[in-house]
Amino acid sequence: MIKGNFIDNLPKVYGIYTGGFLGFIIIMSIAEQMGMTAKTIGICFVAFTVAIYAIIGYLSRTAQADAYYVAGRQVPTVFNGMATAADWMSGASFVAMAGGIYFKGYGYMALLVGWTGGYVLVASLLAPYLRKFGCYTVPDFIGTRYGGNLTRFLAVVVLTVASFTYVTAQINATGTIASVALDIPFQYAVYVGLVSILLCSMLGGMRGVTWTQVAQYIVLIIAYLLPVFWISNKMGAGFFPHFMLADEVSRIAELEAQFGFVKNSAENLKEVPKGLAGITKAHSAVNATPWAFISLALAMMMGTASLPHVMMRYFTTPSVKAARKSVGWSLFFIFLLYSSAPMLATLSKLSLIDPSLPTGIIGKSITDVQAIDWYQNWNQANLMFVSDFNGNGTLELNEFFMGGKAVVLATPEIAGLPYVISGLVAAGGMAAAMSTADGLILAIANAISHDVYYKIIDPKAETAKRLVVARVLLVVIGFAGATIAAMEIQGILGSVIWAFDFAMSGLFFPLVLGVWWKRANREGAIAGMALGLISGAGYLIWVRTGGSGFLGITQLTFGIFGSAVSLVAMVVVSLITSEPSAATQRMVDEVRIPSGRSIIGKQ
Repeated sequence: MIKGNFIDNLPKVYGIYTGGFLGFIIIMSIAEQMGMTAKTIGICFVAFTVAIYAIIGYLSRTAQADAYYVAGRQVPTVFNGMATAADWMSGASFVAMAGGIYFKGYGYMALLVGWTGGYVLVASLLAPYLRKFGCYTVPDFIGTRYGGNLTRFLAVVVLTVASFTYVTAQINATGTIASVALDIPFQYAVYVGLVSILLCSMLGGMRGVTWTQVAQYIVLIIAYLLPVFWISNKMGAGFFPHFMLADEVSRIAELEAQFGFVKNSAENLKEVPKGLAGITKAHSAVNATPWAFISLALAMMMGTASLPHVMMRYFTTPSVKAARKSVGWSLFFIFLLYSSAPMLATLSKLSLIDPSLPTGIIGKSITDVQAIDWYQNWNQANLMFVSDFNGNGTLELNEFFMGGKAVVLATPEIAGLPYVISGLVAAGGMAAAMSTADGLILAIANAISHDVYYKIIDPKAETAKRLVVARVLLVVIGFAGATIAAMEIQGILGSVIWAFDFAMSGLFFPLVLGVWWKRANREGAIAGMALGLISGAGYLIWVRTGGSGFLGITQLTFGIFGSAVSLVAMVVVSLITSEPSAATQRMVDEVRIPSGRSIIGKQ
């Protein structure tokens, strides 16, 4: 029996939860040995974990604005670090990032550098100071710092564009996992994922999402690390493959040189289902130039420091000092997964192409490969495909095609691990995508309900009415995101990168200069947000419709162009218009002192 305050008992509560989850894995392992089918195991893992999240969401229900918007500002640093890591390590991090490295090689390591380095910017430039401000949302800071409803509204627009782009990718990931685990079409599975997401955030807002995300982090980190260590040990790469990565990459390069590549003509590739890619060289041309690598890493760093759902997590800490410590814990918990993604990609490729391993398929008969159970399962899900392009009956490199999001999900099966591990990975991927989607949908709904409805439309609205509006918005935004995700306009990883670019185009410099440049004023912020977002989006459209781009800025780094326009516009307009009031400048000075009471306090 747990007695006393819930916050004080958090280590005990989540210790019991972790033990219970490990016990569930053991029970599923025994059930598999006794003959439980793979499909049933997958359903049990997804259903069990989603049910736990829903229960946490229900128990965290609240009718208080402070609890709904910022979890009562009571979240301890370690647990906020776990919740932030879960919020951060989305379906892209869990499901798609290893796939990007698998197909594109070291060039996609720029994502790891940028996403991790972004937290340095968060810790040094923004998080403690926004927490000192005492706001509920990022647009709340923008609106109060610069003044005026237009600045607040533009911040909501940028937030919505970036977060909605991001959330479609997360619902895409939940749909992918649900479609495989539950054996239902992807177009329906995205709505199953949506219902799961809303169960966590509907009643408790940020409080419900916070405690759910801590639980989700525990699931996703166990689900990601256990297969990596197991597969590595099974392949003879040691229990910690992190120390053997250079050797394994060299082994891949040797095998690729040994096997050679089949030249796939355009006619041949018409057979390949949309969204699948062939095995490519480990060191591909993607981001091969220094500027290409640096620009992508830079865009991800600035995007990280601009994403509203990340900033919102630091509004929940008890103090400014706690916000700074929380960033450090966030980095630690994120590092545990990010340091393992390249290992998983490497082990997955070796499992497929190394003929000395029982799992290797390159060089085997096409017919034999097509008869393998795991191939049939993932082929039916339209995530794997083989074809004998050269007609010799033997599977060659680049005659095997796989979807990037299948790399993490399918690798346990390919490596010959018990199916219970595949069920665990599915549950982990679901947790990663759900945790981020929870934070994103909540960020959009809270911004619109608090900064548009309450601050602009109806300042006298009672708390109960404000929370009803927020909950209705959760459903509407979630449904819209699921509908867009079902169209599969863009892959998971591509959508996520776009979201970072949109965020940095419109918000990075208004946020940073709002803290660090007293001369920045309302007119400058309006120009910076509007022109930054418009120019960034325009550049993306231009490149996507055939434009060649310039200065090496691509559709994955268009935020560099948008943020540059934002900076120039903000500085120039601020300097040619009146400086902020003395009261505003004193407020900025006070914000920079990383201690003391909040500037604007309760709302």
